[in-house]
Amino acid sequence: MHDKPLLKSVGELLHRRHGVSTRAARPTPDGFVLDNAKVAAFISGTISTEDEVALADEVAELLPHHWDMPTKSVEALTPLVDHLGGQPQLMAWLDHQPGLPRLTARIYVLLGHLDQYSEDSAVLDAVRDARSQNPYPTGLRGYLTPETNDETLGGLAFRIEELLGDNRQEDATALALTTADWLRRAARDAEGPNADVREMGELMGHLHDDISAAAPRS
Repeated sequence: MHDKPLLKSVGELLHRRHGVSTRAARPTPDGFVLDNAKVAAFISGTISTEDEVALADEVAELLPHHWDMPTKSVEALTPLVDHLGGQPQLMAWLDHQPGLPRLTARIYVLLGHLDQYSEDSAVLDAVRDARSQNPYPTGLRGYLTPETNDETLGGLAFRIEELLGDNRQEDATALALTTADWLRRAARDAEGPNADVREMGELMGHLHDDISAAAPRS
């Protein structure tokens, strides 16, 4: 993963999507919990390479369900996150494991940026300008809010996470890539973009490359 997108992901990466209602309650996978023995071994530094790979897979599978999992299951993440030093460090650890953990980490870094930019008026103006030319770009119809407001980018983040939670990794990846490329182009085409918009475009370019590199090859 490029360093800049992760370093710029200050604050919480796992929090309620900005301005978006939660999804309806639904059944969660039976027995979907972290292996506490693996967590303890990881924290103590005695975990085997094989078990660390398995633990990373478990964490990647759990993250999209952190809103509808039992509290006890979600709390099992806390010692791991604390040991690593925070949520950005959790994503960096997942990024070192190939497959689903790496893909999940890179998508969550994108989601964190979408939430942050939901409150940036200059970025939203650039998005409005882009939508004045093409209100529903290919791949985003059905996902974008009718009006561009502080729920637009958070809404995209929510939908991407929802697809991950439904085990639709291919669809989540496609939507994440489309979103990142759309925002990169919106920044590029903005008239007189300020520093925030230029930085957003650069970050979205990095994130598009990162997610694309982590996505399974068909």
